[in-house]
Amino acid sequence: MKRTSNYDRFPATPVPGHIWRGWDDILECLRRQRPDTNPHIIVVECYQGIFYQELSQAFRSLADLWIDTEELFHSEDRIEALTRPFITYDRIFGHRILLKYQDYFDEGKVLAARQRIAAGSGIIVVFGHGASFVQPQWGTLVYADMARWEIQQRFRKNLIHGIGIHNESEPPASHYKRGYFVDWVLCDYVKRQLMPEVDFWLDTNIPGDPKMIEAATLEHGLDLVVSGPFRVVPFFDPAPWGGQWMKEVCNLDREVSNYGWCFDCVPEENSLALTIGSIRFEMPANNLVFARSHQLLGGPVEARFGQDFPIRFDFLDTIGGGNLSLQVHPTTQYIRDTFGLHYTQDESYYILDATPGATVYLGVREGIDPEEMLEALRTAQQTGGNFEATRFVNQWPAKKHDHFLIPAGTIHCSGAGTMVLEISATPNIFTFKLWDWNRLGLDGLPRPINIEHGSHVIQWDRNSTYVRQHLVNAVQPLETRDTWRSERTGLHENEFIETRRYFFRETLELDTCGGVQVLNLVEGEEALIESPSQAFPPYVVHYAETFIIPASVGAYTIKVVTPSAQGECGIIQAYVRVNP
Repeated sequence: MKRTSNYDRFPATPVPGHIWRGWDDILECLRRQRPDTNPHIIVVECYQGIFYQELSQAFRSLADLWIDTEELFHSEDRIEALTRPFITYDRIFGHRILLKYQDYFDEGKVLAARQRIAAGSGIIVVFGHGASFVQPQWGTLVYADMARWEIQQRFRKNLIHGIGIHNESEPPASHYKRGYFVDWVLCDYVKRQLMPEVDFWLDTNIPGDPKMIEAATLEHGLDLVVSGPFRVVPFFDPAPWGGQWMKEVCNLDREVSNYGWCFDCVPEENSLALTIGSIRFEMPANNLVFARSHQLLGGPVEARFGQDFPIRFDFLDTIGGGNLSLQVHPTTQYIRDTFGLHYTQDESYYILDATPGATVYLGVREGIDPEEMLEALRTAQQTGGNFEATRFVNQWPAKKHDHFLIPAGTIHCSGAGTMVLEISATPNIFTFKLWDWNRLGLDGLPRPINIEHGSHVIQWDRNSTYVRQHLVNAVQPLETRDTWRSERTGLHENEFIETRRYFFRETLELDTCGGVQVLNLVEGEEALIESPSQAFPPYVVHYAETFIIPASVGAYTIKVVTPSAQGECGIIQAYVRVNP
């Protein structure tokens, strides 16, 4: 099972242009922006998660007049009252906020600040969350950006707080929930409006090492990214059930006890990297979705999903680990009625690798009593006793290249000994855990269980017969040529994602057909993606790497460079069904 790793953990797109690095360099650049007119107003809008003290100290040194938006907010108690209906008291689930920044600000304080600005001279700096609301006209607009993975690392160290709320000491899960349902929704709404107007973009992901590029450099970088294949920056995380496979294949730290998750195509969570010269500039991958949604997604997909990237690829590693939690995802109607989302997390497990005896739990067993199963789950949860999973849930053998389809409402989990490429839709927080094998989370606390939510969405007719006929290796051969063959592997007819698998020995000719595609090299060591019209430079991908082909690419080829021992390469390809 071990192999030499050539997995690229730090993909980036080279972009020509200038980059300013370090506060001295950045501040000197901004000082030079001052025109002959007086005053010159610099607005610094910020994403949640920045190190507020570091940035405010730096930008304050520029200012003849300094306005900090945190000082203009309502009281913390009032903001807590405003946001609590969206945060809720549930440990995991809330509702996406319907408020805007103007709801956070004290009108009297904002009016006074605007009067000070109107009477000011020299360099006036308006800094912080909602700065562009406080001062909607400016001479220079700077956006201080943050990738969500770095934000989550800061949550875990209790280093940052929510917008208008000093909650540094809360558990990381509480921080994440506030970010997901409130703070990031606010920030993304403002960012989408401001993107055409930003003059400078600031990468604040590494404390004390800020980097800044001009808007023109960012725009050119986004154009380059969306014109050909690209990868977002993957991130890896331990899990209570985590395994050891990714350490070898993805060349990870051997000292870490395990790695359970890898997110390698979740643009709302992953970052996107550009290199300017030898310097790496990192930003949320969602910036590309916001700014180039039509070129990236294609017209039909954009019309359906707007500026949401609808396809998610991630890894779940239980080789040398344990079972995932037994779980179910909400149906579309339930997620809409309960949480206000328009689509749910239909998914599938593609088995990249497996040890002998590996299994996947999927669907309920024939003839079980639903109430008896739910009562057994509740009893196990309340007493700390055992839940006899195999009495109620099917356990299917799993081997390399199997594909298990998991439409919403189907009870499921990966068993120990599997390396899963999870292909799914993207509302990733909405998983109802039903049973977690009597174990604790990495924080030493019981993981949240959601039996009551789950009881409303389990599809009891997804039984042994149904699963065997429709959800386990529902592979349909499509076409066979001398050097390649193609198959339809899913997903289920209820799901909007379609998957194709190709095995090839030379060159494979494909086309986006006007819609975004996400692929993973599931067999072979290395392949080369090329444009028949030289529309983008040749792009190398390695085993287990996920890559995105924007809709605007059109025709492309994938050529074998280093095949597997069987002399071929294999890819799994996912795209959104757009035709009835």
